[in-house]
Amino acid sequence: MTTNKEDYLKAIYHSGGLNERATTKAIAEQLGIASASVTEMLARLAREGLILYEPYKGSQLTEKGLRACIGIVRSHELWEVFLVRYLDYSWSEAHEDAEFLEHATTERLAERLDHFLQHPEVCPHGAVIPRLESIPEERKLSPLAFQPVGKTAVIRQVEEEKELLDYLEGLGMKIGSHATVLSFGAYDGPLEILLDGHPVQISRKAAEKIRVEPDA
Repeated sequence: MTTNKEDYLKAIYHSGGLNERATTKAIAEQLGIASASVTEMLARLAREGLILYEPYKGSQLTEKGLRACIGIVRSHELWEVFLVRYLDYSWSEAHEDAEFLEHATTERLAERLDHFLQHPEVCPHGAVIPRLESIPEERKLSPLAFQPVGKTAVIRQVEEEKELLDYLEGLGMKIGSHATVLSFGAYDGPLEILLDGHPVQISRKAAEKIRVEPDA
């Protein structure tokens, strides 16, 4: 399979195409290209039985597509763990270089990397690392932007976008950080939050891409 097809399957996976239909817009955003450029490849992947695709209704991975995709997703996220843990990469640096490493990783290498890393469950920005023998269960997380004022939540996952990862690292955000919404800016203005006890402002757009769960 070509690296381009693997990238499309991975984009569908990360856009929700594991359990429901991923929109063409969401897939295009994952790939960083225009929506109009996506439709031809989606139709091709559907003809090959890798996805279910209907124009204007979105795309979803088939069992065949999931089998083809899961190894790439797994390799990518294992490399991110390695690069952050051992080579002091930032979130965005690890994501960028893992994009190249994932396509050159054999199943044998991925298994040895997983063993070396002591079987991590999540990547540095919180995504569950899939196992070849099982499909990750969907976690009940909600966007930080939808949290009520005064309630503390735990940061569990952020979306894989270079600019977003750089922005959040600059704020000092980590997986496992505690965030309490203090106020919402008017007219889609920024959120005032306490991040691990420190007051910071965060854009509403970024807050919509941060997944949290209530603090126990």
